[in-house]
Amino acid sequence: MERPAWAPQGIDISVPSVSRIYDFYLGGSHNFEVDREAARRAMEFVPGLPKVMQANRAFMHRAVRYALAEGVTQFLDIGSGIPTFGNVHEVAHQGDPDSRVVYVDHDAVAVAHSKAVLQGRDDATVLAADLRRPQEILDSPEVGELLDLKQPVALMLVSVLHFVEDSDDPYGAVAALRDGLAPGSLLILSHASSETVPVPPSEVDGAVKVYNDIRNPLVMRPASEVERFFTGFELVEPGLVKMPLWRPESPVELEDPFAFSGYAGVGRKA
Repeated sequence: MERPAWAPQGIDISVPSVSRIYDFYLGGSHNFEVDREAARRAMEFVPGLPKVMQANRAFMHRAVRYALAEGVTQFLDIGSGIPTFGNVHEVAHQGDPDSRVVYVDHDAVAVAHSKAVLQGRDDATVLAADLRRPQEILDSPEVGELLDLKQPVALMLVSVLHFVEDSDDPYGAVAALRDGLAPGSLLILSHASSETVPVPPSEVDGAVKVYNDIRNPLVMRPASEVERFFTGFELVEPGLVKMPLWRPESPVELEDPFAFSGYAGVGRKA
């Protein structure tokens, strides 16, 4: 397999990556054929996966703008993936040029591309770290240099917690991150759920198996379990809802049914 010039040395391009699959769904160019094959297999079961990812992206944009309107200009985006058009720092800086963003991912390709995109910037950076080790993130030089944790921060866990199995204690990780943030901080979160996908459960199971097969288990959680992540945060209106229903800026009835495949919400730390 020929290695593209943009592919960082040291990564195995024969193994699919969740962040590169997501990049493919969004129409990006930083993915390999092995990622596209996995994406197409998943789409055989859930054909609307690209629409799901677009709805997730649109929620993220609205939530960033909400944070800015609330006076929160610091963003800690964990599980940030490969930078594509309209990523957090671009949206944030449109609203407030003084906003600051730390991206966090454990995928080597995502980190390498983030570094390339952010080169020369002093208001955004990337950290190679794992959500399952939250204290390492909070204590990192990257966070220490760019964010003031004594002031409110928007913690972004967008489409990432469903890749953390219960055995890795995702609730504990979110609680540790929450405890490291100042009052007034926001939790911006979206999560996949089989409750909301407009295909039979057997088809959802088929798509989940594709992710399990590539050693990236996908954990579908019901709304009650997703809402538990907001422990210690007060959900802002309209609460935990299907992604297009969170503070829509355009008519929701025009949305594709697959856009409703997942929950989203924003909480404020007291």
